[in-house]
Amino acid sequence: MSLFGEPAAQECSRAGCHAAAGWRIDWRNPKIHTGERFKTWLACDEHREFLEGFLGSRGFPLTVSALDGAADQPA
Repeated sequence: MSLFGEPAAQECSRAGCHAAAGWRIDWRNPKIHTGERFKTWLACDEHREFLEGFLGSRGFPLTVSALDGAADQPA
């Protein structure tokens, strides 16, 4: 964890998880973000499905890709 409480690089974004991330989830809230602005969460294998479900249940467009860059699931 960084000095400012932000997750360390390549660390899962799930609250309380400090595992190494293997997945990148790019998402946006269409009510407040334009079509070109996305936020990024990182996920470990254990929390990937949870984070996808959390965002997907809210109807947020998202794309999941491995941190090596290969797209897994387009929006």
